Amino acid sequence: MISKTEYAARRKDLMSMMGDNSIAVIASASEKVRSKDTLYPYKQSTNLSYLCGFSEPSAVMVLIPKRAQGEFLLFCRDKNPLRETWDGHRLGPLAAKNTLGVQDAFPIDDIEDILPGLLEDKSRVYYSAGKDKSFDSRLMHWVDEVRNNRSVEGHSTCEFVDLDHLLGELRLIKSAAEIKLMRKAADISAQAHCRAMKHCKVGQKEYQLQAEIEHEFMMSGASGPAYTSIVGSGSNACVLHYIENTATLKSGDLVLIDAGCEYQNYAADITRTFPVNGRYSPEQAAIYDIVLAAQDAAIKTIAPGVTFDQANKAAIETITQGLVDLGILVGEVDSLITEGAYRDFYMHSVSHWLGMDVHDVGDYKVDSHWRVYEPGMLLTIEPGIYISAENRQVDKKWRGIGVRIEDDILVTKKGYEILTDGVPKQRDQIEQLMA
Repeated sequence: MISKTEYAARRKDLMSMMGDNSIAVIASASEKVRSKDTLYPYKQSTNLSYLCGFSEPSAVMVLIPKRAQGEFLLFCRDKNPLRETWDGHRLGPLAAKNTLGVQDAFPIDDIEDILPGLLEDKSRVYYSAGKDKSFDSRLMHWVDEVRNNRSVEGHSTCEFVDLDHLLGELRLIKSAAEIKLMRKAADISAQAHCRAMKHCKVGQKEYQLQAEIEHEFMMSGASGPAYTSIVGSGSNACVLHYIENTATLKSGDLVLIDAGCEYQNYAADITRTFPVNGRYSPEQAAIYDIVLAAQDAAIKTIAPGVTFDQANKAAIETITQGLVDLGILVGEVDSLITEGAYRDFYMHSVSHWLGMDVHDVGDYKVDSHWRVYEPGMLLTIEPGIYISAENRQVDKKWRGIGVRIEDDILVTKKGYEILTDGVPKQRDQIEQLMA
């Protein structure tokens, strides 16, 4: 669990980056209608969660560095016994002060009367636009009023600054408490993948394996999946974001599962590809071994001071060489890489940041240069080979084979740590577990 002390330190770090005479406005995520009067399960804005841990909708957090009456303000839903009977407990402004360390708390219905006044003398407004068009419009209206008043008075106008960039930099390096939570998410997710391997049977539906995975998530204390679970068997494994999960598992096919849990707001992300009947065919094994070698080569590049792009380069080189060795690609490896010939079979990058979002925040380049790894960064390594069933340029025996292998990697002071090594990925280990 993240402590109140750590939340306070995060806010302090952000305000030190903002500077004087500025204000940050962080709105909660809006509730989403699923159908008529039912809603999707609520997921709080990760920026707001990161800064204070508040989990309710209809809230706005405000940070004002060096404000005498308090730097941390929160607008939230007022207590309402009737609505709480129907919809559940509300913290309310008064309890927010004690629970969250808020220095000034107000009912959300009072925001029209209070927030415009807080904007009046600020030269910079830090805000993440584009997530809630309705609130974007309201905030822009208030800021425009301030700008118009200043224009009349001959004063400089206030400037909008993207808050996501600053928070992305803060969130990119994980604290010890965050790493502990992400280890737990990784462990739960690894056990869920092991469960899927053990319970896989010919004739099942893909969604039944999904149920095994997500059962393990929630029985182990996770809130649920961190993203929509991918369970793609046969040629469905060649669809990168396949989520229908309705096909029947057939003997002789592979099944690719890309699934990870969310544990106390932190995500895991694992992919494994294994044979439905428990044994890899020679062709499946050949493709699988190339992907596993590519992942191993990519992981071994990770260390402080190494640039982010090196892992992908290592994966591309290994995959291209492997496809040449199998006769799927023809030509000199270096030329094929330059031409991008591998993209017909490996069309995504090998890595992304991981944290509160499964595709977490943080720039991959700084001043047009690839970012350098630092201890505390967390990322995935996930090469793949996908040979479409419709690809008439390759021998029929290769068609419809899709393989991806993904693990969660922590950058350490001396190199790296694989957080998700609790689920096997060597072929013989997988076959033994399934047996």
